[in-house]
Amino acid sequence: MLRLPFLVALALLTAFGLGIGSAVGMLDASSGFGAIRLGPWAAFPEAQTASADPYARSHRARAGKLLYAAAEGLQFQADTDEDGNRLSPRCTYAVDGMTPPARFWTLYPANQDMEPLKPARYLPPAFNAWNVLRRADGSIRVLVSARAQPGNWLAINEGQPFRLVLTLLDTPTAGSSGVLEVRMPKLEKVSCP
Repeated sequence: MLRLPFLVALALLTAFGLGIGSAVGMLDASSGFGAIRLGPWAAFPEAQTASADPYARSHRARAGKLLYAAAEGLQFQADTDEDGNRLSPRCTYAVDGMTPPARFWTLYPANQDMEPLKPARYLPPAFNAWNVLRRADGSIRVLVSARAQPGNWLAINEGQPFRLVLTLLDTPTAGSSGVLEVRMPKLEKVSCP
């Protein structure tokens, strides 16, 4: 007598559980479709526009972050180096080369939720277009490491996984026509104990 209601309740619980679980899993696994990849750097230029896919909209709404309009800027993130290896907090990496044209840019390490990592006291949490040391040709070299490095050193915590975030503000790169011709700085592994 109670067998049929129990089976119906079990079927509904399973269906809702799997449905909600798969939706949450997809939101955690993806920032949406339409990514532009330039070496290890990836950007989602349509994530904040009206033509964004439903996963990108849900991902951004769940994160609760204010996004840049298409004309304001573009945010690139890198989870791997030039060889496709995942970034490791035990290794030292070099962000080397010219930054894309932009009125202002920032480079900082972030966790998997895109929240900026806080380094030890008195260490710079980020570099930007105004405080980075440049070479004579205008290119940059920023060393990302948990151990002290000469020059532009972006400190990370040794045990904490990270990704690098390069945000370009007021840039022609944000327009959809010029993104694929942009040259991004290289992200190479320098050493790994």
